[in-house]
Amino acid sequence: MSNRLHILITEPSIIIRSGLVSVFRRLSSLDLEIAESGDVMNIQEQVRRYNPDVLIVDPSYVGQLFMSKFRNEWRYSDVKVVALLNSLRDKNMLSDYDAVISLYDTPDTVKDALESLHIKKSGEECEKQELSPREKEIVVCVVKGMTNKQMADELCLSTHTIMTHRRNISSKLQIHSPAGLTIYAIVNKLVDINDVKNTILSDDL
Repeated sequence: MSNRLHILITEPSIIIRSGLVSVFRRLSSLDLEIAESGDVMNIQEQVRRYNPDVLIVDPSYVGQLFMSKFRNEWRYSDVKVVALLNSLRDKNMLSDYDAVISLYDTPDTVKDALESLHIKKSGEECEKQELSPREKEIVVCVVKGMTNKQMADELCLSTHTIMTHRRNISSKLQIHSPAGLTIYAIVNKLVDINDVKNTILSDDL
C-alpha cells in the first residue's frame, strides 16, 4: 500500500491507546497517520473531525447495534471499522465489522489486518486483495487438513493468531470453505494438485 492510511483509535484507556499507537509505529512498511480519542460517547463527532480511513473501536463500549447505526443512520460507507477485542466476543456481534484485531495479536497479525483493508487515500478499494506470505502458509496448512492447533505448532504461533489469520483470509478472498481454498491454492500454485487430490476436506473456515 503506497497511500497514507488515516487511523482513528477511539478507546477510553490511555494505556491501550498508547500501546496500539506504539505497535502501529513499528509497522514501518505502512504509511500511517494516527489520531486517538478517549471519547467513545461522541464517535460521530470524532469521525467528522479526523475524517479517518479506518476507525478502531471496542465493541463492548459501542454496543451491538453500532455498525448498523454507523452505516445506515450516520451514512459512513467509506470508513472501515475495525473491532478491537480485549476479550472473547460472540462472532455474530462482529460480523458487520471490516476487520478484527485483539490485544493479544502480534504486530505481524495487526499489520496483516490493516493491509487486508487495502484502502487508498481516494477511498477506493483494490479489487483484488493479495495474501501475505504468512497467510499463504496458512492456506497450504488448511489444504493439508491441519487443525488450528496443528498449524499453531507448525508455524510457532498461538491458536488465536491462527484464527485471526483465517478470518482475514476469508475476508480477503471471500472464500469460506477448505474446498474453496484448495481450488484457490491450486490455481495460484501454492500447492500441486497431485499433493492434494487425496485430501479429505471437512469443516468450513
